[in-house]
Amino acid sequence: MATRTHRWTLLAGCLLLPAQPFYAQVFVVGEKTATADISTSFHPTNLQLSDQKLNERGRRELVRNLEAEQGFAHRPLPIGVLSLEANGELSPGGEKYREMIYKKGQAAAPGDRVVVTALNIKGDRIVLDFNGGPYAKHRFLSHVQLNNAPVAANTGEQPTGSRVELVFPKGIPDISAPEVKALLEPVVDFGVKSGEQAYADTLPPRIKDAIAAHEVLVGMNHRMVLASLGSPESKIREKESGDANGSRYEEWIYGHVPQTVKFIRFKGDRVAQVQIAALGKPIELHDKNELEEGDVPANIRQIAMGDRAPGKEGEDGTTPAAPPSLRLPGEAAEPVNAQGKVQYPTDKDKDKDKDKRLDRQPIPAAPGSPADTSADYPQQQTSPIPSASQSGPGYPNQNSPYPNQPGGPYPNQQGQPGSPYPQNTPGQPRSRTQP
Repeated sequence: MATRTHRWTLLAGCLLLPAQPFYAQVFVVGEKTATADISTSFHPTNLQLSDQKLNERGRRELVRNLEAEQGFAHRPLPIGVLSLEANGELSPGGEKYREMIYKKGQAAAPGDRVVVTALNIKGDRIVLDFNGGPYAKHRFLSHVQLNNAPVAANTGEQPTGSRVELVFPKGIPDISAPEVKALLEPVVDFGVKSGEQAYADTLPPRIKDAIAAHEVLVGMNHRMVLASLGSPESKIREKESGDANGSRYEEWIYGHVPQTVKFIRFKGDRVAQVQIAALGKPIELHDKNELEEGDVPANIRQIAMGDRAPGKEGEDGTTPAAPPSLRLPGEAAEPVNAQGKVQYPTDKDKDKDKDKRLDRQPIPAAPGSPADTSADYPQQQTSPIPSASQSGPGYPNQNSPYPNQPGGPYPNQQGQPGSPYPQNTPGQPRSRTQP
């Protein structure tokens, strides 16, 4: 009893020890933080169009020359429908453009390759689908069945493309494929260039000029360096010299002796140092930032609870919504990190079970079992097991290897009355009876 009391005391002491407080928060990346680096600037085109209307031959020429054409996205393309007026504005624009990308997703980033997968001419507009378009194939036929069999199988594939509608307010003029590409240039560039060159066209003029001159500035990111110099010949990952616990850096090496060798050192996603080693010249070292604050989009996301700046309750004139809970409306909440009360068994709990224990009846034993004490089933008597030395008509001779010998369990049938085998004398052959 003393040992049990000691255990309960030890357990209660462990539960009452002061514990470190734990806090749980839900972090949400909202629309503003997720679309902060998306540029919404737009410059309309100025292309002289014909006064004549598009004929059937011009339609066939557009379909033949524009389908399967490849280009590069000039801006982020959402998984949705964009309406571009010829020599006019893009709709939706501004904040609605960012909202579409946030809600529906992004089909292509600036500089990504896109392909015209479908082209339709309807009324006053030319509809172009890029990378499959924003709608799934057979989205209507997948819901139609004939004889309990679907007309079109539903593969479950989600659309990942975009659609651009080129609108002509006065009707589609007699226009050629190169002119359509020129009108689509604010959205998609169909020029013959690589993806890195198309990405460079979306950058500020200073970085764009440096990439065109194949130069690397301190502060560029990995993609800018790839657009300027291409893939490196070798890469090295090391730690700062003399600092065993320092952060690692990555160094890209371009060129080899006797050519000019460039060493581009990255820390994170930014160029931290550029070394240029030319034959017969001292090594040029650039280790100071050469870009302005807004030249490179920051590779960060601002995170706040509920997409709001953290602060005191009611600081911005509103009350933050309560966190989700399983409590009923009006039910009092327990204090944060409060220790629950330890419930020990009491004598009252034992008295409650006392009546139940008295009403319980033992399970009767099976009839004839050793545990059965009923007088109707007397105990069975067991017979003693004979020893190995006992033999006789009722006991088999265990020492005899043959069962038909005297003393065995089987009577000797030879020479017995009615036996088909006559008794033979020793030394005489056994006689055979004729049938």
